[in-house]
Amino acid sequence: MAAYLQRYGHNIGRKKVKSIYEILGLEAVYPKPNTSQPNKQHTRYPYLLRDVEIVKCDQVWSSDITYIRLCGGYIYLMAIMDWFSRYVLDWEISISLEADFCIETLGRLLHEASCEIFNTDQGSQFTCHKFVNLLLQNQIMVSMDGKGRCLDNVFVERLWRSLKYECIYMLSLNTVREAQKEIKRYFEFYNNKRPHQSLGYKTPAEVYFYTNG
Repeated sequence: MAAYLQRYGHNIGRKKVKSIYEILGLEAVYPKPNTSQPNKQHTRYPYLLRDVEIVKCDQVWSSDITYIRLCGGYIYLMAIMDWFSRYVLDWEISISLEADFCIETLGRLLHEASCEIFNTDQGSQFTCHKFVNLLLQNQIMVSMDGKGRCLDNVFVERLWRSLKYECIYMLSLNTVREAQKEIKRYFEFYNNKRPHQSLGYKTPAEVYFYTNG
């Protein structure tokens, strides 16, 4: 946040930002519905990214599903991220955990771009035949987190944390349409305006599109 404010001419450091956060009480913990139920009949693939150096855009994409809390229940959000740039390539929401919205999002993205390795957890949405087949048909290697190892997909987990702490937990969302509008607004901010320390305080869009030429 300090780096973000400095980009707009504000003279502020991390300690000042931290003290403001403490004053405002910007801290929250919410129970999380389990969005990653495995299907024992589906094929599991090994985790391919241990000790692999990520050196370019479109080398590794990853995906995950999280819940978004509404006043009357939950919806589910799936996003696909480029690991090197942290750029959110595409996303979709659904009122159920059926695999269709994941398959449609992946298919839509693969019409525009591709990657070398695609990493997910072992949830049934990602291990189902239609989802995996889309990857294999596009000569993409399939990688899956080890069971119970959420840190194998750490960049998407960090995205969910940022989305919820910086957007969702600050709002009272009543409808799916409201949630879709706010998620779209946040991802546009995240991709194009939010600098990342790990990216040398560049935005994901600056790294993804500059690197890809």
